[in-house]
Amino acid sequence: MKISEICNSLELKVYWMPDEDVDVKGAVVGDLLSFVMGNAPAGCLWVTIQNHLNVAAVAVLKEIPLVILASGREPSSELISRCESENIALASTSLDAYTICGKLYDLGIRNEERI
Repeated sequence: MKISEICNSLELKVYWMPDEDVDVKGAVVGDLLSFVMGNAPAGCLWVTIQNHLNVAAVAVLKEIPLVILASGREPSSELISRCESENIALASTSLDAYTICGKLYDLGIRNEERI
């Protein structure tokens, strides 16, 4: 599913969207940066409540095209700037992580089974 379709369907507040036609290939949810670095597959979106500069660094490292901040978190100006410079889409929602993940699942965002 394309980033623009996800953002529109879930009525996300978009802070930056460099390429709305990028396909998302699954999802990861987590607030520990080390967990995301160790478990996020390339091309997945990331749901988190973290809103600091290191989020963009992890997203670049793991080739994450979209970061969704949950629970009404607002990104810092530094995070927005870094996402702009790294071409990472950044959005937020007032929904908590559990609820937004359920809605992503309902949209058909699934992870391939890992062995």
